[in-house]
Amino acid sequence: MTEALQQIWYGLTLAATPGNLLYALIGSTLGTLVGVLPGLGPVTTIAILLPITYQVGEPLGAMIMLASIYYGAMYGGSTTSILLKVPGEAASVITCLDGYQMARQGRAGPALAIAAIGSFIAGTVSIFALAFVGPAFANFALSFGPPEYFALAVFGLGLSATLSGGSPVRGIVMVLVGVLLGTVGLDTVTGMDRFTFGSLELADGIELVPLLMGMFGLGEILFNLEQKGGFQLLTAKIGRLMPSRKEWRESWPAIGRGSVFGFFIGLIPGGGAILGSLLSYSVEKTLSKEPDKFGQGAIAGVAGPESANNSAASASFIPLLTLGIPGNAVTAVLFAGLLIQNITPGPLMMTQHPDMFWGIIASMYFGNIMLLILNLPMVGLWVQLLRVPFWILGPAVLVISVLGVYSLRNSWFDVYLLIAAGLVGYAFRKASLDPGPLIMAMILATILDTSLRQSLLMGDGNIAIMVTRPLSGIILGVSVLVVAYQFYAHFRGRRPKILDETATN
Repeated sequence: MTEALQQIWYGLTLAATPGNLLYALIGSTLGTLVGVLPGLGPVTTIAILLPITYQVGEPLGAMIMLASIYYGAMYGGSTTSILLKVPGEAASVITCLDGYQMARQGRAGPALAIAAIGSFIAGTVSIFALAFVGPAFANFALSFGPPEYFALAVFGLGLSATLSGGSPVRGIVMVLVGVLLGTVGLDTVTGMDRFTFGSLELADGIELVPLLMGMFGLGEILFNLEQKGGFQLLTAKIGRLMPSRKEWRESWPAIGRGSVFGFFIGLIPGGGAILGSLLSYSVEKTLSKEPDKFGQGAIAGVAGPESANNSAASASFIPLLTLGIPGNAVTAVLFAGLLIQNITPGPLMMTQHPDMFWGIIASMYFGNIMLLILNLPMVGLWVQLLRVPFWILGPAVLVISVLGVYSLRNSWFDVYLLIAAGLVGYAFRKASLDPGPLIMAMILATILDTSLRQSLLMGDGNIAIMVTRPLSGIILGVSVLVVAYQFYAHFRGRRPKILDETATN
């Protein structure tokens, strides 16, 4: 425990420098902004800003800014959920149910306040929990061999394919396409070209940054630009901000439970803030003495999910930093940001780059303080920003994206890749396809490919080594069970609908 506290103090001294505090403030402000503005989100914003971080001289400052955008968006997303019934980002979807009803009842202020306070408490608790859990994860991962890394990559792909929402069949297809794209380039074992079609630009593989910016940034912007009409504010006047004593009593248990549930969900690759907020809402409704009030303006229905999504967002940094496995689309983009800074996430990161590891974690504490200030006294300002039309914001972001991609390598090929990825991302958005599993599969493809070959060499070509080693066998077994259950749950849920349609016809 003493060692963990010393490491936290070391991280705090790094994060407390004027430069890093400034990066945390910039990231927190941008995160709140993109969380508030419908049509943007943390994935889009971080992807667009990746080229800028390449120009920043201090790698820790760049990553602090990107991380601040992520959990800042968790705060800001609650504002539009409560006032517009439009989630600023995906994890705030569940907040719409009770937050908007509270606003309709003239309780927008308490809803916004409890969302910000719950997020601050959950974020602070999860930061200190990270300091204790992170080293244990890293030490555990040091015992991994190639079979274990192969099994872990399969586990991550299985979760990303089936927990991303929608049809698991679509998720599996997206994962397979991502693995295919991730193997483009030189074969690390034979040195032969794979799927390059004679292109020198593809010899080093498909550049991740233009692909991320295109699919998550350009595609999302194109989709939102064609949407007709705007969003109508329920109210521009917040009124009383602080919750009443009764609302405090109803909120505290939900905040505590949401913080715990969110943290453990965030540790699971493929879990993330969305799953944490959904689980928290279900638990609060189940434990409530008045479950009928949920969906009608229950403050626990805001406090629990908002705490859970922030706690999960912080916890998702553990599998990213200690295992090198991104747990969701946002951490996949952050993974790319670390690679730009020539830092490879994994179990050796704590020893090779302790400043980066502890600096990022400790900066979250300062970021949470900044976000509490930004989201309580300044909530009126964010409400006014909801009046900015997207047809002004979107084109400005498009120009920044093109200039940013070109500045990376001064390559027009990257710009063409950005445009192609943007069109594909737009098509995915129109077809309600989530590109997250594809991106995660691209990142995990290298681990999957390398660890598979190394495992086969260890086992003299016998693939049974994957299941005969206890840990890898258990991970693969769990992966199969999770995927099978998701397929069962999906098709079981569809069966009554099909029967109803057949009966109607």
